[in-house]
Order: sequence, then C-alpha cells, then structure tokens
Amino acid sequence: MVEHYRNGCDIVYGIRSDRKQDSFLKRETAQGFYKFMKFLGVNIVYNHADFRLMSKNALHALAEYKEVNLFLRGIVPLLGFKTGSVYYSRKKRFAGESKYPIRELLKFALEGITSFSVRPLRLVTLLGILFFGTSIAMIVYFLIIFFNDNIVPGWASIVCSIWGMGGLILLSIGIVGEYIGKVYLEVKRRPRFHVEQSIRENKESPHREVECQLQEWK
Repeated sequence: MVEHYRNGCDIVYGIRSDRKQDSFLKRETAQGFYKFMKFLGVNIVYNHADFRLMSKNALHALAEYKEVNLFLRGIVPLLGFKTGSVYYSRKKRFAGESKYPIRELLKFALEGITSFSVRPLRLVTLLGILFFGTSIAMIVYFLIIFFNDNIVPGWASIVCSIWGMGGLILLSIGIVGEYIGKVYLEVKRRPRFHVEQSIRENKESPHREVECQLQEWK
C-alpha cells in the first residue's frame, strides 16, 4: 500500500482475492449485494471492505461530506483521486465470532442502498406506469370482446378498475418519490468537486504573485 502511495496514489484499496473461506450464504449474498449496488449506479469496488490507505488530501476531501450516515465503500470512490489496489487472501478465522450476523449484514446493505441511490423510488414510478398501461390495454381488449358479446358481465369493469386504480396510485407515489429523491440529494450537500493541488499559496492578494513576476520581467 505504501508503495502505491509513493507512486502517486491517494487511495489504495485492500481487496479480497477470493471468498473461499466464506459460507455459501455469506458468499452469495455478498456478491449479490455488490452486483445490486452496481445496478443502482453506485461506483463500488468489488470485494473491497473498509481496509484502505488514504492520503492527507483524500482525508480532507472525505471530511467535506457532512452527512451522518457515511457509507464509506460508496463515498471513497466518489472522491476522484488516483487509486491503487492491493489483493490479499483472507485466512479462516481462528478465534472469536463474526460481528456481522445476517441481521447486521441486511442492515448494512439497506444503509448502503438508501444512502446512494434514488433508483428504488424510480422503480416504483416505472411499476406504476406499467400497471396503468396494462389497465389501458385491458380496457381496450375488453371493449373489443364486449362488442363481440363474449364476456362475463361485471368481470371486465372490476378487473380494469383494480388495475387502473392500482396503477394510478403507484404512479402518484412514484411522482411524489421523485420530488422526495430530489430533496434527499440536496440535503446531503455533497461537494461537486475536490481540489487535488493548489498552485497558489498566497492568500493576501490573488494577483500579487503575478504582479511580482511581471515586475521582475520588466
């Protein structure tokens, strides 16, 4: 890690080379979590936990994130600094018990999902559009078979009403969710950029250094 740091990397990730020591359930749920986070658009490093080296610049950038629930596995890749990776093989636990049972893992996954993506809210919107579109198609279909006298009385109106109202409710919730998602992203106040290097150290006058150079040139 120090070697990567000396070569210019501000962040060096410790990444597990394999998960052979994990149980089948732990391995599959962990891999599913990383894939699902990728699906949600979160830039997360696969098989990386919280074992990393960070430079002073990276730590200062991390300190600009004022949110309470810090999901570091998702925030650190957002910093944008040059990164490196060190792969290691974790040995089997020889003493003690894991502090991450299934309940804690589910809590951790839920925190990561809700801290970085509003896509679940948009999935509700898409589901509402799908239900409402299906109800419209069913109404057209039932109207066609109604005029052909091939329908059970009352059945079409009940089914179309259920699908139509359900679709409208989900669509309305999705629209509200879009606004809530906007508010959610705004209140985090995440920085839009980070200054990697400052080439001007003079705080008294921003033009003083340039003026001095011009005077020397004259």
